Amino acid sequence: MRPIAAVGEHGGMPPVTASGVRATWESLPAAVRAGVEDVLSSPIVAAVNQSGGFSPGLAARVRCADGGRAFVKAVGTPLNPESPGIHRREAVVAAALPAGVPVPRLRGCYDDGDWVALVFDEVDGRMPHDPWRPDELRLVAAAVTELSRSLTPCPVPSPRPALDALREQMLCYRTLAADPPADLDPWERRHLDRLADLAASALDVVDGDTLVHFDLRADNVLLDGSRVWFVDWPWAFRGAAWIDSVMLVKNAVFHGRDPEPYLDGHPLLAGVDPWYVTAFLAGMAGFFREYGRRPAPPGLPTLRAFQLAQHATTLAWVRRRTGWA
Repeated sequence: MRPIAAVGEHGGMPPVTASGVRATWESLPAAVRAGVEDVLSSPIVAAVNQSGGFSPGLAARVRCADGGRAFVKAVGTPLNPESPGIHRREAVVAAALPAGVPVPRLRGCYDDGDWVALVFDEVDGRMPHDPWRPDELRLVAAAVTELSRSLTPCPVPSPRPALDALREQMLCYRTLAADPPADLDPWERRHLDRLADLAASALDVVDGDTLVHFDLRADNVLLDGSRVWFVDWPWAFRGAAWIDSVMLVKNAVFHGRDPEPYLDGHPLLAGVDPWYVTAFLAGMAGFFREYGRRPAPPGLPTLRAFQLAQHATTLAWVRRRTGWA
């Protein structure tokens, strides 16, 4: 079986991390800072800006004059015109999550139409090691399984159904097949029509009644001892219970881990045809390839390189699972 490390037939890619250029607490407009302090009912006396992720907005741990602590994320249309809407979607999901789910509690929001700030309970945790360590990956994989079980049936009123949330991604190979780029991976080019049909078929199998995070990767996980927390929920939708486990393992592939041992015997995949998983992964590979060739969005200069790097490792996994020559 061809190893995952073999990324395409034309060589590998340099390591790419999930990172961008973030605003700082000090750079926020005064009205936004005041709005966050109103949510916290106390002036902020210290802020530690955080890195990681792609948003151009703020991510900061803050300390208040009354001794309270919180985590704040904020973004405005001057940084990226789409990002405030992403924060608004996350606020709707976070506010509806039931108590006991390992997600930081949303304490309040500030929204002036241009800037949106979300204020969460602070989690005294850290991101997993980069690249994934086997012990941490096993811990998080088990926690994702329990998360999906706890979010079934879907507790958020009227979230997007999987068919709506995933339609564009799963049809990206059809877009590529209509006008194939000159620099497609040779194996990918040979099987482009088959990949397009395979990815589109995933739309028949992604339905379900679980709240799916859909962006599970190392920088959206916090470890607090043996406890695992899941953050950043703007892309959540209602779908199949197994999707988040596959998304996590896809991120492990990106970090060089063999994915199959984490899926073999997985409790949420019992009774799920392995070809369904392959179809979903083909859709994700097509999405990364199609979007990775687009111009970078405002304020997110590293996003496209990260998508192309994920395309390479996801495609290698799809090639391994299909067995197509």
